[in-house]
Amino acid sequence: MKLKKLMPNMIVNDVRETVEFYGEILGFKLNMAVPENTETIENELKEDKTYSYAMVSRDEVCIMFVKKGVFEEDRLLLKDEPIGGSVSFYIDVDDVNEIYSSVKDRADIVIDLRTAWYGMEEFYMRDCNGYILGFAEKK
Repeated sequence: MKLKKLMPNMIVNDVRETVEFYGEILGFKLNMAVPENTETIENELKEDKTYSYAMVSRDEVCIMFVKKGVFEEDRLLLKDEPIGGSVSFYIDVDDVNEIYSSVKDRADIVIDLRTAWYGMEEFYMRDCNGYILGFAEKK
């Protein structure tokens, strides 16, 4: 058995706001979105709709966003958990300086660009839902 990839499914308050944040700040592209109260898939966000789910990607990284309380299994499993909770995402990149330069004035940087004792040049930022994203490059 081969594990192919990990795709986090992040619970968010507002799917549109989150897709726009990841697109504008981090350069992710929308793969698909599901409007609230439908079982249809759209390839672009429409101004007159709210969304219950979306998937975005950039290069080999794919992230899913689901609106809090939309799916029954989420209500049971994570009903009382705060959004952003106790998880952070560590993304291996090939040019951490370029990414840092492009986001440092537009995002909430929680740990500035540094070289960690374990040999990674990295920084951490908070997204619009409170999730912590770390970006790192082996030096």
